[in-house]
Amino acid sequence: MYPQNVSDPQSLARRVAMASIAISAVFAVTKIWVGLAAHSVAVVSDGLESAADFFTSGLVLLGLWIASKPADEDHPYGHGRFETLTGLAIGVLLGAAGAGICLRSLDERYLSHTPALFAIWPLIGSIAVKTVLAAAKFRAGRRTGSSALRADASNDLVDILSGTVALTAVGLAIVLPGQMSVADHYGGFAVGLIVVFLGLRVVRETALQLMDTMPDATQMSQIRAAALRVQGARGIEKCFARKTGLRYHVDLHLEVDPDLSVRASHDIASAVRDAIKAELDWVQDVLVHVEPYGVLNPAATIKR
Repeated sequence: MYPQNVSDPQSLARRVAMASIAISAVFAVTKIWVGLAAHSVAVVSDGLESAADFFTSGLVLLGLWIASKPADEDHPYGHGRFETLTGLAIGVLLGAAGAGICLRSLDERYLSHTPALFAIWPLIGSIAVKTVLAAAKFRAGRRTGSSALRADASNDLVDILSGTVALTAVGLAIVLPGQMSVADHYGGFAVGLIVVFLGLRVVRETALQLMDTMPDATQMSQIRAAALRVQGARGIEKCFARKTGLRYHVDLHLEVDPDLSVRASHDIASAVRDAIKAELDWVQDVLVHVEPYGVLNPAATIKR
């Protein structure tokens, strides 16, 4: 997916991240407190996962703030990559938090107890609120192009899944205290395992961005189509794009009439750059290199 028209994407993403921080803090404190009072390992584990959400949402906010800084002499492409690094850090932290939750749950699996019935209420509330929050983050992430915000939205989906697992485990331990006395412990372990897999997924996605993975074929076709609609643009020899934070930077080799003057070729290149940026608001900037149309270039072996 790529961002739709947003007048201030950083502001929208920051507002969503700030709301997530507040909600995660409330649920972390509530679930840990209730889990301890109700003697539920699964609820405490889910509370620790919410505490991790609090810190990861804070990282998202920090990343968005730094990414919004304008380009300078040392960072001509802007500071957007910091937002991608934030997404990578979130993945690593989620993996570590999930491993810790798993170990804690297994360490206590031989302690037999039955959780109190009131342990289910913070889990039900968390599932409901996180469903709404995940939808809002995914929508804001698509509109702003924020990989960190989409990573945080994926984390909320895991919250829903982990909350459901914890709720099932606590319910089994309450309803069947004899046969399912350890369900609460293994529910906590399952919550941690889910968080570990999410962390690995986020690390993979953000690593691909840091490796300058190209956009999908549809987006590349849109760049080419926007360029070729400009009068005087005869063809495109090469087209590359890389994401630097919320938007893409494009490198384009534009083919024009070889008999044109340098000034005329420059004017066409400028018009192509402006046309792409105006039509595709997920493109931050375009670097256009002019090539003579119809003249074979032996070095041009890569086309996209």
